[in-house]
Amino acid sequence: MHRHVWPGTFTEALRSRTKPPCLQGSTLVTPEGRFEIELDAHDAGRCLAELDREGVDVAVISLQPTLGISGLPSDEAAELHRVFDDGAHDVVAASGGRLRAFSAGAVREGFAGAGVAAEALLDLDSLAPTLDELELRGQTLFVHPGPARTRRRAPAWWAPAVDYTAQMQAAYAAWIAGGADRWPGLPVVFAILAGGAPFQLERLRSRGVDTRRVVDANVRFDTASYGRLSLELCLAAYGVEHLVYGSDAPVVDPTPTLSAVNALGKATADAICRYNPADLLRV
Repeated sequence: MHRHVWPGTFTEALRSRTKPPCLQGSTLVTPEGRFEIELDAHDAGRCLAELDREGVDVAVISLQPTLGISGLPSDEAAELHRVFDDGAHDVVAASGGRLRAFSAGAVREGFAGAGVAAEALLDLDSLAPTLDELELRGQTLFVHPGPARTRRRAPAWWAPAVDYTAQMQAAYAAWIAGGADRWPGLPVVFAILAGGAPFQLERLRSRGVDTRRVVDANVRFDTASYGRLSLELCLAAYGVEHLVYGSDAPVVDPTPTLSAVNALGKATADAICRYNPADLLRV
């Protein structure tokens, strides 16, 4: 449910830019900084080969909001999102059924749903037209961290381990506070276990939140970057039906998480990797 592929046309669009987000050789420049990346790792062919090695039949690809595109002037953002969506549509069509995609811009026919930055859920009224359209079409909302706020002298792990998780917890809280009841028919997948949502259930209960309603919400959590301890806590808090396998590849090595999922036992692993995603995607 959570894998990143850049169509060739999108890579070229990044190369043609001189301001973030842009590509300078093999260096990705974003609002967060400069990062050396392996461009081939974002290639669709490479993705399919890795799916074979991992034993994954179908993956859902998306564009990571951490690039900061949504913070650009609206015309620039719309053009980059259009280039990604058009390219992703072609990549999916050429994948022999192995790939699906979340759109990065407008809700579009032929996509599994749309991906948004976590911060977008803090203003549900502005996001409402997208959510209405997704619910009407029977598609899924995928919530992913956006750009981290820069912090001087912060270690390299600060953004993914502290800022991203804080964004996701806030997005999840905003959804259960004002979104779940308003769009009950809209499936929502929160990346990276919503930044640790299972850890907050008891604290929410202590503040008067009806956690039974929270647990029953039409929400799933993807497993990207987490290991067995976190997964077991999520299983205890929400039940297996609320977990879906997500890898965040190629940004993160999926091997440890996939190994942790498989270590939970065949029935649980099948639910997380096969049955729950298939139910969500209606395949």
